[in-house]
Amino acid sequence: MPQFPPEVYDLIAAAITEDQTFNDPTTQALVPLEIQGTGILRAKAHGVLAGIDVAMEVFRRVDSTLEARVLLVDGAVLNPGDDIAAVSGSASGILRAERIALNFLQRMSGIASDTNRYVQAVRGLKARIVDTRKTAPGHRYLDKYSVRMGGGHNHRMNLADGILIKDNHIQANRSREMGLKQVIEMALARASHTIKVEVEVETLEQVEEALEAGAHIIMLDNMSVDLMAEAMAIIGNRAVVEASGGITYDTVRAVAETGVDLISIGGLTHSVAALDISLDLEFE
Repeated sequence: MPQFPPEVYDLIAAAITEDQTFNDPTTQALVPLEIQGTGILRAKAHGVLAGIDVAMEVFRRVDSTLEARVLLVDGAVLNPGDDIAAVSGSASGILRAERIALNFLQRMSGIASDTNRYVQAVRGLKARIVDTRKTAPGHRYLDKYSVRMGGGHNHRMNLADGILIKDNHIQANRSREMGLKQVIEMALARASHTIKVEVEVETLEQVEEALEAGAHIIMLDNMSVDLMAEAMAIIGNRAVVEASGGITYDTVRAVAETGVDLISIGGLTHSVAALDISLDLEFE
């Protein structure tokens, strides 16, 4: 298993505690420890795999005697009927770990699969599909890992990863009679030389101000495709450009065709549709 950061192992431990895997009266009453079997994790839908190592770690933690065999790795394209992994040993241990393992695997594969749909939609264009910080609490690392498995890229992992000036930051400085340009200049003056400064804009006037102030990255927020095209004509190569806000699968290619560098989509992680994956228990 690859090395994950400590918070991932903590999340797995919390999920096991939450589900009371060592206090399962159904399995204790019906499935004696001596019954052996093999659980096959199997895809039931088309998609992209993510989270198989996390799922295997769940089985190991619930029952360390279980033997896991990974058949497909993260990033693999899935088709209905594909066998993903096999877990052998005590049927009791497999049953107690099943739901938690599937919860991680289905969520993560759902994110990877949806991300890949967007990546394929902009194929041949320079725009990268990126995520946001709109992740489930505690799942930040795994959600963003899943985006990468689907072919996407990560935006900021957390607040410390860069300066992103949004409308509320600008509003907070109105009382000091500071406009957009002054706020950007203040951020640039106070930022470490290793940190990029990005600013969210909604109008062409704000685009001009952001360029004049020297912002490294300009986010075109909730603009129509036509307005984005106008903004790109103004910006040229003077800044990295991100498009954001209300972008769907139906509109993402048109957005990419404006020439933006990045397209951020919060729905990749905040509106996850779990991929259908099952565990089929088999006995000799």
